[in-house]
Amino acid sequence: MSSSEPSSTSRPTTRTASACAAAEAARATHAFKVIGKTLHSGFGVGNSVDSAAFDAGGHRWCIQYYPDGGGDEEGSDDHVTIYLTLLSGDDDDDADATVKYDFCLVDQATGLLSPSPVYSHQAVFNTHIASTRGFTMTKTDLHAMGYLKDDCLDIECDVTVIKRDDVLDVDAPPHDLPGDLGKLLEDYKLGVDVTFSVKEEDIHAHRIVLAMRSKVFKAELYGPLSSDKRNQSIVVEDMEPLVFKALIRFIYTDSLPAMDDLDAGEYEAMVKHLLVAADRYGMERMKLMCESILCGWLSVDRVASTLVLADQHHCSQLQDACVRFINVSNRMDDVAASEGYQHLKRACQTPQALG
Repeated sequence: MSSSEPSSTSRPTTRTASACAAAEAARATHAFKVIGKTLHSGFGVGNSVDSAAFDAGGHRWCIQYYPDGGGDEEGSDDHVTIYLTLLSGDDDDDADATVKYDFCLVDQATGLLSPSPVYSHQAVFNTHIASTRGFTMTKTDLHAMGYLKDDCLDIECDVTVIKRDDVLDVDAPPHDLPGDLGKLLEDYKLGVDVTFSVKEEDIHAHRIVLAMRSKVFKAELYGPLSSDKRNQSIVVEDMEPLVFKALIRFIYTDSLPAMDDLDAGEYEAMVKHLLVAADRYGMERMKLMCESILCGWLSVDRVASTLVLADQHHCSQLQDACVRFINVSNRMDDVAASEGYQHLKRACQTPQALG
């Protein structure tokens, strides 16, 4: 005996054993032969030849053969349709059956089944709703493959009924990834590894989350110059802390702040600041959301200044909305008299194009 093999004396004196085997689902195969010229043509679209009923998994089934098509497919009279049909269930009120079924056809020249199923599927059958499932083939393919020859067609259907007790239905709760990330942001002590100084206010975050959502943050935090910023706060110029916080929160939660406590003017101003921040940090979804809000807030007094903003930050959707508003408002004189229009004239080289 080699030294690597345990000796018989080293084995425990008490030995137990157990096994677990999966329960087999109910399975049955039914062969259906259709013979005779009158059963393969001239039957009419939507008319079937049915097999005898057979049992599988506590249910009664049959095979339905539509020699001129079931009627649902285009050019159905040039097709045949073959269905597996649930006729009845067991004594339960709920007659649902989860079934895997395979259709094979016999090569009339060799008498052998097709090497693989002509059609294979899994579906739920119900006697009270839709109880038929199957497939369609052209008559040309049936003849070419040798399945229909001398007015004879052999259909074999293998039915596997998966018992309800064997199927575990689990209702997965809805995901709350934005909510979870929002909580991570609120608990700034957990894993934070970057600090931004915005007008002397410190705002903490996680580098990997910012880099994942913003290509600008990715370059700043992981680019060639990022090593210089590892152990120091990153100063953010020309932005209010409230706006930067809203930007960071959008990165984590994919939602804009509620801003319910702001009046109309403050709300519009905040959305414009958020649009500028989104453009600065490459947050296209946030930028488009801000554009959409501003498109609904256009007025004679504000449209020109909004157009300037749209032009400066390449907001094509907002630009188009502003131009359409000016062209159809019939108040061009009022727009031209607004303070925003004077700003527009200074910012754009060809304001005449608007007139």
